[in-house]
Amino acid sequence: MNIFVSRFARVRRVLVLLLLAPAAWAALPIEHWTHASGARVYLVQSPGIPMVDVQIDFDAGDRRSPAGKTGLSALMASATRNGVKAAAGQSALDENALGEAWADLGASLTAGAGNDRLTFSLRSLSYPDVLAQASALAARQMGEPSFPDKLWLRDRPKMLASIQESNTRPATVAARAYSVAVYGSHPYGREMTEADLNNISTADMQALHASLVRACYARISIVGAVDRTQADALVSTLLARLPQGPCHALAPVQEVQALTQAVEQRIAFDAAQAHVLVGQPGIKRSSPDFFALLVGNHILGGGGFTARLTEELREKRGLTYGVSSSFAPGLHAGAFTISLQTRPDQAQQALDLVRSELERFVAQGPTDKELQAAKDNLIGGFALRIDSNRKLLDNVANIAWNDLPLDYLSTWTDQVQRISVQDIRQAFARTLSPKTMVTIVLGGK
Repeated sequence: MNIFVSRFARVRRVLVLLLLAPAAWAALPIEHWTHASGARVYLVQSPGIPMVDVQIDFDAGDRRSPAGKTGLSALMASATRNGVKAAAGQSALDENALGEAWADLGASLTAGAGNDRLTFSLRSLSYPDVLAQASALAARQMGEPSFPDKLWLRDRPKMLASIQESNTRPATVAARAYSVAVYGSHPYGREMTEADLNNISTADMQALHASLVRACYARISIVGAVDRTQADALVSTLLARLPQGPCHALAPVQEVQALTQAVEQRIAFDAAQAHVLVGQPGIKRSSPDFFALLVGNHILGGGGFTARLTEELREKRGLTYGVSSSFAPGLHAGAFTISLQTRPDQAQQALDLVRSELERFVAQGPTDKELQAAKDNLIGGFALRIDSNRKLLDNVANIAWNDLPLDYLSTWTDQVQRISVQDIRQAFARTLSPKTMVTIVLGGK
């Protein structure tokens, strides 16, 4: 009991420090090295608060899930919380015991997977006694999950019910049709169905885990009150229960294919609002056009009330409460998407206006005034991207995962500032083809 009270008091002191800590993160350098296991480590020392945040990424996202078992990676990640095996003289922990162990430490380990990567996120106080126990427990959960059948059989009916319920939502139906049309056979276009869920077993989870969650595949980002020596020791503990040894290069995943002709689908659906989606495959995160497209998209539809699409569709004509555009770059070309909702009888008018504005923007680019306003907004808001350990960790992990320069954060505002109208016009012309885009209209007339 005294141990618990002591740890609770520590957590309370840390929460106060978090509220008072200055946002001076950008000045902190990123250290990088390769751990003895082969894992790549990225560290930002932040000694002001006795806390450590760690993100461990593996190339085990849903692009690695077999066809017919879409969602396996995310389900495997989620199932790691269901218990750990008995190993190395330590007793097994079931779902409840594992949760209680984390609660007693005042620490947490979460897991999830997206299209590209499987991610474990550890948060713990950096006090040596707490961090040692938290990292050892994280190592067990990452490296020795038990994947109990009874819990999978318990949870699967709930997931099936959730999928069935989501199929009644207009946004889900529209988004699914859009993804298939944009990505074709690429894994980015797959969404977990009832058939996928019924095809997945705990044996599938174990096989995926054994093949891809290996020490040498890890990219580890750390932000917190540890120095390089302590961080390297922390990594050793975290990876100790994973398979060691050399890793072979993983098989390449097919690239997203460019669209060769326009695709338009009208989906009948009884909904109060029509859902309109327009887009195409965009760029990889490694594209040299990333910053030009970032700034240009902010002007076109990513800047909220200041964006051109919002001005034309909402402010001038009242066709929608909100319209936005976005790029979703990943290891492969993620989608460029314009999305909006409107009254069904206004769907065609809104769609025509979206198309005309997009064509004009691709052909002409922004005005000098629009460009300067976008730069001021993006640069002025940059501090909010890194004003906490968690946000800073997200950015460091982005650098680690995408092999970005270590000075990426310190040069970010310069990269934005140097973008010209011509840069945006050329980047949009290279990337987007308004005449061969996917259009999904669900519920319109």
